[in-house]
Amino acid sequence: MYVRDARNRDEAWLLDHIDSMGLDETAFRSRDYVIAVDEQSNTRAGFGRIRLHTVGKAEICELTSIGVLNGWRGQGVGAHVIERLVDDAETKGFDHVYALTSTHEYLTQFGFEAVSADALPDALRERLEAKREMLDPDAVPMVIETDAFHMPDRLRERFKTAAQRAESESDTEPDPEEMAEDFGIDPDKATYKYDTGR
Repeated sequence: MYVRDARNRDEAWLLDHIDSMGLDETAFRSRDYVIAVDEQSNTRAGFGRIRLHTVGKAEICELTSIGVLNGWRGQGVGAHVIERLVDDAETKGFDHVYALTSTHEYLTQFGFEAVSADALPDALRERLEAKREMLDPDAVPMVIETDAFHMPDRLRERFKTAAQRAESESDTEPDPEEMAEDFGIDPDKATYKYDTGR
C-alpha cells in the first residue's frame, strides 16, 4: 500500500467517490488530491486533498475531502492519506494545516487541536460557515503545526498489512468483457481476416 499524487485519469473516479460519500468537491482540481493504492492489485483505497486559500499575499492550507472506500476502512488508509497531505504542505512551506470537520476526534490522534472559529483567518471563517450550512453542520475547526504531526504505531502497522485484510472485501469491480461491438465491428459481417477492401 502506498500514497501517490492523483493523475488526470483519476478525475472521474474521484468525482464518483466524492459524490457517493457526500464530501466537499468545491473548486475541484484532481491535481490537489493524493490517492492510497494497493500495489498488488492496483486498487485505489482512499483519497484526500489540500486546498489553498489566498488571504492578501499569504496562503492558508486546508485539509479536506478525506475519503476511504468500504472494505479499506479501519486499516490506516485515511491516516496515511492525511500524513502525505501534511508532509506535502510542509514541503510547500506551510507551518500550519487547518481542517474543518465533524470527524475532529479522529484528527486529534495525529496532533490536530481545536481552534476557535474567531481565531481562524477570514477565508477559513467564511468557509466554515458555508461548510456548516451546506455539508457538515457539526464541523469543528482544527489546526496542526506541520512538524508536529504524529502517526500512531498501530495505524502504521495496519497500513502495512491492509491489502491482505481487505482483499476479500475490496471495492474492485471486474473489468467488463470487451466485445467486438465496442470497437465498431459487426460480428455477423466481419471476416477477421486482413481485408483491405480491394
